[in-house]
Amino acid sequence: MLAPDLPQARRGELVDRGQRVCVIGAGPAGLATARALARNGVLYDHFERAQDVGGVWDIDSPFSNMYESAHLISSKNSTQFDDFPLGEEVADYPCHRTVLAYFREFARRFGLYERIRFGVSVAEVEREGGGWRVTLENGEAFKYDAVCIANGHLNDPNWPEFPGEFEGELFHSCDYRSPEVFEDKRVLIVGAGNSGCDIAIDAVHRARSVDLSMRRGYHIVPKYILGVPAADFGSGSGKLKLPMWLKQRVDTVLLRRIAPDPRKYGIPEPDHKLYESHPIVNSQLLYHLGHGDVAVRTNVARFEGQRVHFVDGTSQEYDVVVMATGYRLTFPFLDKKYLPWGSGKAPRLYLNIFHPQEDDLFVMGLIESDGGGWQIRDWQAEAVARFLVAQREEPGRAEAFRRLKRGPGPDTSGGVDFSKFERMAYYVRNAVYRERIQELVAWFEKPPA
Repeated sequence: MLAPDLPQARRGELVDRGQRVCVIGAGPAGLATARALARNGVLYDHFERAQDVGGVWDIDSPFSNMYESAHLISSKNSTQFDDFPLGEEVADYPCHRTVLAYFREFARRFGLYERIRFGVSVAEVEREGGGWRVTLENGEAFKYDAVCIANGHLNDPNWPEFPGEFEGELFHSCDYRSPEVFEDKRVLIVGAGNSGCDIAIDAVHRARSVDLSMRRGYHIVPKYILGVPAADFGSGSGKLKLPMWLKQRVDTVLLRRIAPDPRKYGIPEPDHKLYESHPIVNSQLLYHLGHGDVAVRTNVARFEGQRVHFVDGTSQEYDVVVMATGYRLTFPFLDKKYLPWGSGKAPRLYLNIFHPQEDDLFVMGLIESDGGGWQIRDWQAEAVARFLVAQREEPGRAEAFRRLKRGPGPDTSGGVDFSKFERMAYYVRNAVYRERIQELVAWFEKPPA
């Protein structure tokens, strides 16, 4: 039985939820959004298709893409909510179960569970008069004044097209859970992002052989630099801020001094500067490459039975191929016409959140960066909540922000060219974005003019 004030409807009936906001998804972005709305006095309803909070961090959810060995690749200090820190007893790079427990405690601490309907998927969000019609897969439909989309961006696996067919076992990394699947098999991992490298290292301990197919070279950052988590290295208050062109040079030289040269093990020279694409954050890959446990291959050219042909003319037979080829950004319940996609791989939103024209549709958590991000999501949520409150209580301030978000957004690149790769369409420099979103929250906090 649902709590009396949670949304319920009969099939075919449209229930008007008054001046409420609909929040879709109860992962980190959705939880941050719910808390910010509540503390600003904004009424909302919250929908989550799984049976509990946590999003992809819940490995037991049928919607998760988590695997047993997964840990944070950014340190806890650079990732956690500022006002809800992970405990001192928690490791620098906690595992997914620790992270999941953290989110569930967050939801309990701030009373978020009481407002979430679990086990319901949103089928469609469409414009309905001056608001939004939200239809669930079970046929229930509700009308809201605004919608906050927080369904994440790791839901739609990207499958590259290669000629031919592979007759062994082929699956995407989103379906990988544990290394037992590799027992005594010849394994090829296609894609050398952070998940692909994690899976390759998992396979080392079970597989007969492990190859890693890479389209291009990558910068590899160890998880610790001089004993300090990489994301925390040099992050003190007295940090010297170098211009980006100089920082790229200095940090590249530092990496080459403290870690083996990846080119020695067959990894191509990166075709981009450090920070222009997300690096591999891993302390074990070079170790296993150096011990011959993993071999680097070029990009796949075609499949032929169980044989994989590579673009350099070599070929090899495999029993298992894992496509660690990332995800496409999609919002399956929202027609593309409602967001300003243009010709890009991500919608063009002010600070990756605000629609330039619409004042009642927000995309939450749509960032990738070179650091952790839960606190950033909290500031995003606070900015949205303040805008909603301003529309109700301070029309002058709301109109000023409308003009602001219709113009060009602030630069969050920090001087880095992210345009070389489609996957970097919503990438930001962590420190720069933090400053810009904090400035926006502070702007909403100023006394009325």
